[in-house]
Amino acid sequence: MKWYQMDVNDVERKLHVFTEKGLSYKQVEQRQKQFGLNTLQTAKKQPIWVLFMKQFQDFMVIILLAATLIAGMLGEYIDAIAIMTIVLLNGFIGFFQEQKAEKSLEKLKELSAPKIRVLRDGEWSTIPSEQAVVGDVIRIITGDRVPADFRIVKSNGLETEESTLTGESLPVEKTSTAIKRDNLTMQDQSNIGFKSTLVTKGSGIGIVVQTGMNTAIGQIASLMVKTEKVITPLELKLIELGKVLIYVVFLLTALTVGVGIYHGQPLYDMVLAGVSLAVAVIPEGLPAIVTVALSLGVQRMIKRKAIVRKLSAVETLGCASVICSDKTGTITENKMTVKEMFLNNQNIFVTGEGYATTGEFYANDQKINNTFPNLESMLLYGLLCNEASLLVKKGKYMIDGDPTDGALLIAARKMGLSHVVKDQFKMIKQFPFDSTRKRMSVIVEDENNRRFLISKGAPEMIVPRCTFMMHEDGRQLLKSTKHIEAKMNHMAEKALRIIAISIKPLQKGDRLDISSLEKDLTFIGLFGLMDPPRKEVKKSIEQCKAAGIKTVMITGDHKKTATAIAKEIGLQTSENDLVLEGYELNNMDVNELVKMIDRVAVFARVTPEHKLKIVQAFQKRGHIVAMTGDGVNDAPAIKASNIGVSMGMSGTDVTKEASSLILMDDNFNTIKEAIREGRNIYENIRKFIRYLLASNVGEIFIMLVAMMLALPLPLVPVQILWVNLVTDGLPAMALGLDPPETNVMKQKPRDPKEGVFSRGLGFKIISRGLMIGIVSLIAFMITYDNNPENLTYARTVAFTTLVVAQLIHVFDCRSEQGIFSRNPFSNLYLIGAVLSSLLLLLVVLYVESLQPIFHTMSLGLRDWLFIIVLSALPTVIFGFSSKR
Repeated sequence: MKWYQMDVNDVERKLHVFTEKGLSYKQVEQRQKQFGLNTLQTAKKQPIWVLFMKQFQDFMVIILLAATLIAGMLGEYIDAIAIMTIVLLNGFIGFFQEQKAEKSLEKLKELSAPKIRVLRDGEWSTIPSEQAVVGDVIRIITGDRVPADFRIVKSNGLETEESTLTGESLPVEKTSTAIKRDNLTMQDQSNIGFKSTLVTKGSGIGIVVQTGMNTAIGQIASLMVKTEKVITPLELKLIELGKVLIYVVFLLTALTVGVGIYHGQPLYDMVLAGVSLAVAVIPEGLPAIVTVALSLGVQRMIKRKAIVRKLSAVETLGCASVICSDKTGTITENKMTVKEMFLNNQNIFVTGEGYATTGEFYANDQKINNTFPNLESMLLYGLLCNEASLLVKKGKYMIDGDPTDGALLIAARKMGLSHVVKDQFKMIKQFPFDSTRKRMSVIVEDENNRRFLISKGAPEMIVPRCTFMMHEDGRQLLKSTKHIEAKMNHMAEKALRIIAISIKPLQKGDRLDISSLEKDLTFIGLFGLMDPPRKEVKKSIEQCKAAGIKTVMITGDHKKTATAIAKEIGLQTSENDLVLEGYELNNMDVNELVKMIDRVAVFARVTPEHKLKIVQAFQKRGHIVAMTGDGVNDAPAIKASNIGVSMGMSGTDVTKEASSLILMDDNFNTIKEAIREGRNIYENIRKFIRYLLASNVGEIFIMLVAMMLALPLPLVPVQILWVNLVTDGLPAMALGLDPPETNVMKQKPRDPKEGVFSRGLGFKIISRGLMIGIVSLIAFMITYDNNPENLTYARTVAFTTLVVAQLIHVFDCRSEQGIFSRNPFSNLYLIGAVLSSLLLLLVVLYVESLQPIFHTMSLGLRDWLFIIVLSALPTVIFGFSSKR
């Protein structure tokens, strides 16, 4: 179907839809069944058995399987079967965890999926783009990804960038006129918007003509989509750790065999000892537990209204030293309200909060109405030069569109003007707002066929283009702008955002060229708008400051407006906290900005292009930068930052794609909470690495020293594997759920180059591990010396001492300050995990059918007292030394 050749009426007839009403929900249901979801075909999911087998391709697991084979060849069938069972159990745990992570990822995709504005049964609503069907009437604006191929019905300066399809990076201007030529390429179909292309300018309304694989991009898309898993820095460090451990395995095995043969030990015993050491060295549960910790952290962030798009962001968040935050909607509530007006050289004050449509107008403390000179006209112009609309949801008024436009719309409603009045005017042409022009203009025609231009925007862009000014008795020549500038300064000092509005009468024959139209304007007045700070922001900024994180506010507002807000929220507390304006940034390069950027608290009157310079300057100072943004022009700065943060509510699809973190509530406090969560996740990973590796050091020590002393093996491979996977696994996982320490947001940001074993962690692992190994070896030697005929008894005591010592040690791992610094009951998951591990220990000790498999036997009360005293020694000794 050559949709580009058809007139809009023909498209409507063909697809049984009216542009003014959209499809009915019954039509939508039928078409979803007919055409399916509006998604591109993806690669087929791997069979479950392949996913399961992948659990055993890790090199550490391969070494374990080799150890199992050797044990079987040596005739240790029970050990071989037991090890194989535990390896399979670990494989099942990893498999189910991956399945759970995959489901979590699907939920993340649903939460961060692109949304579209669609007209159905006469009402505009926002839905996931995958639910669009052929015939849907959709509306797109700057920054959107086009959700499907659609025939453009209305175009307001609409331009799209189609490099994903054509390779051409220059934007294409879009129209609604039918093109009657044949065999046009995609580049020439100027009345068609194509799926996955980017809206770079303007807005438009159209009818969906193709969805999913029937779209232009669907036809040329690869049938298989391969998504590479991004390896995070922490995962890379753990891979390196795994390689080191493998070298240690081979070194210790060779050393064991050599020492054993030197002491005249049988080769059989030495090979078994080598297998035991290989099992002892490898922390089998570590990769799975890291995955669990990161996955649970991501889930917690979702509950805190933050969607992590890139797993590496979880680690990077803990390193953030600077937050560059938008003011509007992030620091403030994004409920812009007109509080003051400047008209006829008089101040007019407006009452009413938020989006309530009731309010009063006052001049000189006297209530005024629509008979006040030029007041109704000024409000009408604000209503006409406007893209926002008013919605009612659950009994509350909501603004669909730009908050500034929404504020002007609400102000007009307070005077009794509404969309009915707006419908009396014909829209001839629209020149949308963009961040470079800082203004929006429309050409409208009234019922008497008179045309005029309305232009609104930043006062510094509007006022210089004005030759005339509106007074009570009509239009006059604007001889000086000083009184306007004085009023602007006065409004700005009260933290009001200022919008100037102007008009210009036109003739029907005038060229509709924006450069010639926007001059010799007539200044009407100023709107002073207030967007109050969020209540929790001031406290969040204080907490960030205590955490060594600098907060910088970035806004397009006037310097005085920005300064007033900054002082209110505690961002600017002294004269040393500078406020830089956009024009100052234009006059300095990045290196000049670097020298002073640490003293800047606010960047005012900046464009999105300035953001990139700000990011680069902070990074050159060695900072890890979190940059927020919502517009398409913010994407380069967000991509260049260390942590790109996009707005889930107001952000464009392109900005979300460039970001690593999406704020579902557009709230600054959520950034702070995400950093807190990121820091805690990293610290929890360090905790369970400390716990697991200390256990392994203890196992290596007891095995190696016993062999050097020509003693029998204190532990057999199946016991070591049971400790590593079952006994240690649950407490280690519970450490991943440990709540943040009270001082987590009172410490300086972590150096991103910091190794996993930094800040004394390596020493703690070795010292605690050696101590656990020493007490376990003492338990073995004393028991074996007293009863050398009963090796199983000695091994049971050593095995139990090792397990209990580790279960006590896990509480020491919760804090860098030692076991006495935290309430043990603040992590009930850990209490439950330790009790579960103790229960499992009792099972392998006292269930007679399991005793031959695990080489254990029942213990008496005297044995337990001996074990508990020895097991507590490492933690008590180091706990008291830490306390001191």
